[in-house]
Amino acid sequence: MSSTPRASRTAVLVCQGRAAADGLIAPGRFADPTALPLLRADERAAVQWARAGVPPQSWQQRLDYETVRAAAELMAPRTIAIDDAIRAHPSPQLVILGAGLDGRAWRMPELAGVTVFEADQPATQQDKRDRAVGLPGAPPTFVPVDFGRDRLAETLAAHGHRADLATTWLWEGVVPYLTKAEVAATVAELAACSAPGSRLIVNFQSPAVSTALGRAVARLLTASTGRASVWANEPWRSTWTPAAMAALLTRHGYRVTRKENLLDTARALALPPVRARSLRHSQVMVADRA
Repeated sequence: MSSTPRASRTAVLVCQGRAAADGLIAPGRFADPTALPLLRADERAAVQWARAGVPPQSWQQRLDYETVRAAAELMAPRTIAIDDAIRAHPSPQLVILGAGLDGRAWRMPELAGVTVFEADQPATQQDKRDRAVGLPGAPPTFVPVDFGRDRLAETLAAHGHRADLATTWLWEGVVPYLTKAEVAATVAELAACSAPGSRLIVNFQSPAVSTALGRAVARLLTASTGRASVWANEPWRSTWTPAAMAALLTRHGYRVTRKENLLDTARALALPPVRARSLRHSQVMVADRA
């Protein structure tokens, strides 16, 4: 059996969630016109069902519909919280770690003139590059990196990242898939190439028995359709309390300036918290270096 990494399936689900939420959830605050073009034709069907709000009849299609709807309810507040943190702290460089099918380099006018780097596993990144061919505007600088073997700082430097300039680091939807040791090592490496004025925006999951149980149920439901779960090859490996994450960032010279869970974000946006537990345990923390 080949050990070559495959393109991320969770990246597709996240993109489907953004496409389903585009202009419908928190209109005026959330829009992502890049999401649907980044999806392939067979991945768009569940998005259209979710946007229409009409559950399909077949069990397999109904499961896809519910999965994408849940992703949309999470992605709207998460994206808004992160975009606000990027806008509030302009930097000459933005590095998106584990970018997946992120569309910020194309859709955020605030990034005009900013050098945007996307660091991701080679297979996922090549898949992204193939999908993004038709997007208008300048693409980011793609940095293929094997996070388990490559030195991130060295690889970024080889692609033009400057450690002497302030950098906004975006680490969204990645931390749960890393061990605690891998998370700590990554923070240390980011700190080593973060000039004064840099910002780290990190999205992570706090511990919750209900969340782990929900993912297990989702895997069983998917198995009932004869398909492998989207998370089959991408299991969660760590959760963090806000206090533990703040302590880690502080040890490496960052000062936490903002922390919120997505339930609070959703309530501030007047969004109905349909999946309150899931939102409560999804965290966004912002930390700056003096």
